[in-house]
Amino acid sequence: MTPATASGATPSPSDLEPALRRLGHDAFRAGQREAIETLLEARRLLLVAPTGGGKSLIYQLPALLLPGTCVVVSPLISLMHDQVSALTELGIRATFLASTLDPAELRRRMEAIEAGEMDLVYAAPERLAAPSVRGMLARIDCPLLAIDEAHCISEWGHDFRPEYMGLARLVASLPDARVLACTATATPVVRDEILDRLGLAPETPQIVRGFARPNLALRAREVADRRERVHAVDALLSEALGPAQAPRGAAILYSPTRRAAESESARLERAGWRVATYHAGLDADVRDEVSARFSKRDVDVVVATNAFGMGIDRADVRAVIHLAPPGSVESYYQEVGRAGRDGADAAGLLLVSPGDLASRRALIERDGDPDSELSRHKWNLFLELMRWAEGGSCRHDAILRYFGDEEETLAGCGRCDVCLDLSLDTQDEIEATLLARKALSAVARIHGRFGLTAAAKLLAGASDARLEGDGLHRTRTFGALKEHPETWLTRLLRRCVTAGWVDFHGGDRPVAILTPEGEAVMLGKKPARLLLPPAAAPRSSAPVGARTAARGEDGADALDAAGRELFEALRHHRLSVARDEGVPPYVVATDRALRDIAALRPGNDEELALARGIGPAKVRRYGRGLLDVVRRHAPAASRRPGDAAGADQVRTTR
Repeated sequence: MTPATASGATPSPSDLEPALRRLGHDAFRAGQREAIETLLEARRLLLVAPTGGGKSLIYQLPALLLPGTCVVVSPLISLMHDQVSALTELGIRATFLASTLDPAELRRRMEAIEAGEMDLVYAAPERLAAPSVRGMLARIDCPLLAIDEAHCISEWGHDFRPEYMGLARLVASLPDARVLACTATATPVVRDEILDRLGLAPETPQIVRGFARPNLALRAREVADRRERVHAVDALLSEALGPAQAPRGAAILYSPTRRAAESESARLERAGWRVATYHAGLDADVRDEVSARFSKRDVDVVVATNAFGMGIDRADVRAVIHLAPPGSVESYYQEVGRAGRDGADAAGLLLVSPGDLASRRALIERDGDPDSELSRHKWNLFLELMRWAEGGSCRHDAILRYFGDEEETLAGCGRCDVCLDLSLDTQDEIEATLLARKALSAVARIHGRFGLTAAAKLLAGASDARLEGDGLHRTRTFGALKEHPETWLTRLLRRCVTAGWVDFHGGDRPVAILTPEGEAVMLGKKPARLLLPPAAAPRSSAPVGARTAARGEDGADALDAAGRELFEALRHHRLSVARDEGVPPYVVATDRALRDIAALRPGNDEELALARGIGPAKVRRYGRGLLDVVRRHAPAASRRPGDAAGADQVRTTR
C-alpha cells in the first residue's frame, strides 16, 4: 500500500501519481489534480462537479496519503456500500457506518476504526450525530472530513436534509482536519449557504468544473395533450435507442407522479420495451430489484419519480425524458446528467404542458406557507427552469452560466434544439410592449377569480360562460388580441408569469393575479421587457423557444471579465451581510439580482432598483452596501452606457 505522508506534512505532488494508480486510474480527469492539490495546500475546498465527474477521487486519493482515518459524510447507503466494496477489492482499508448494520456489527466496525485499522470510513449524517460515534471521532486522528452532497445543508437548495444541519458542530470539533464539501448541483447562492452553514470562511477556495456536457443534446418541447406527449416520447426513444426489440442503450423517464409513472410504464411495455417502474410508493426490496435489473441491463427503460437515479451508474443511458418539469434547474440538470456518461451522444428532452405553472404553484402552497420566504424561493427556482425551457439562447451555455461555470461555455453548443433551430429574427419592441400590456390588462380583469385560460379567452374574444357571467365580455379587453390564436395567447401569458408580472394563488385550483410589478408594467410605469413567443403556434414537434432569438440574448448572464469579478465581490458582501444579520444569503439578494447588478453597475438607488429582485425595501436595507461594492470594483467610467437600455437588455433575456 502507498505509505502515508508523515503527520502534519503536506504530500508532495510526486506522491499523487502512485496513489492514483493504486486506485486503478492511469490519469487524472480535467480538474482533479487541481482540486486535490488545492485541498491539500489550502486545507479547505468547496468542489462543485456534476454527477459522474469523479468527485470521489478528490477525497479517496488524499486518504491514501494522509495519516489517520479520513471520514466521508454521505446520505446514500447504497453508494457507501458500492464505494467501500470497490475500495476493498483494491486492497484499501475502508468501511461504512449506517442504520442498516446490526448493533454488534456496528460496534465491531467502530472498534476497528478506533484501533487505526481503517484509512477511509463512510457515514450517514444521522449516524455521525450519535454520541458514541462522536466520541469515537474525538479519539482518532482524522486528517480529512469530506462532506458529499453538501447542497443538502442548504435550506434554499433543491434537496434540503435537516440532518445535515448538525455537520457544523462536527467541523468545529475537528479543527486540525482538512474539510472538503462537494456537490453536483450548487448555484452561487447555495454555495454561499454551504460555507455559512458549515462555518467555513467566505474566502474558502471554490472550484466549479465539469458541468459542460457537449455530448448531451438538450431539448425542451411544449405538448398540448397526452397524444402529443406520447408522440414526443416515442419519437425520442426511437431516435436514441432504436427499436424496442434491439435497443442500443437505455433510457430514464421522469414522471411527476407515481400514478403517471405506472401508466406510462404500462404503455411502453405494451409497445414492446423491457420497462420497469420505480417510485417511493413501492417496497424497498422492489426498488432495489429494479435498480439491480437496470444496472445489469435486464431492463432498458425505467419510468420513475425523482426517487430514482442517486447512486445509479449505467454509462449507456442514451436518453433522459422529463414528462413534466421538475422543481428547479438543479434538479433537472442532475437528472438529465445521468445520460451519456460514457461520452457518447445522448439526448435530454423536457416536456412542458400548459398547466405546469399552476400545478407547481399548488404543490408549493401545499408544502408550506405560500407567503413564506422559502415558498417564494421555491417558486423562483421553478421559474428559472421555465425561463430556460422557453429558450432563446444555447441551452447548454445557459445552464453553465446558471451554475457559474463561465469557463466552459461554448458560445453555442451546436447540438441543442435552440442552436439547431435558432434564427436571428428581430423583435419590434413597440409591438412587444403593446402586446404585453394588453395581456396584463386581461389578467387585471380576471384577477383573483380565474386562471390563465380565462385570460386567454378574454383576449381572444372567445365565448366563455365565466366571462359572460362576470360581464367581462362587455369590457374593452374582450377581443383585444383576437388576431392571435388562444394557444399563442396562453404562451404569452405564461411568459408574463416567468417575468414576475403574474402569479398564482388558491391551492388546488389556483387563480391568476397581477403582481405589483405587473401592474406597473401594464400602466406604463415600467418597461415591458419581454421576449415574445414565436409568431405562429408551433407544430407538435417544434421545440419551445425555437426561432425566438432577439437582440440582447445573452444579457446579464453573459458577464464580461469585469462583470464576473464584480459578481464575485457582491457574493462576498452578501455572505458577510447574511452572517451579520443571521439570515440565509438568499434573503439579502438572489444570484439573479447580483448578476443584474454586475451587468448594470448602478450608481444610485434608482438604478439599483432596476435589478430584478431589488425592490424599494431591499434598496433601503441593503442598497448602500451593494452600491459601495459596485463603486469599489466598477468605477463610473466603466459603467455600461445608457442605464435604461442596459436594464432593457438584462430583462429582455429573461
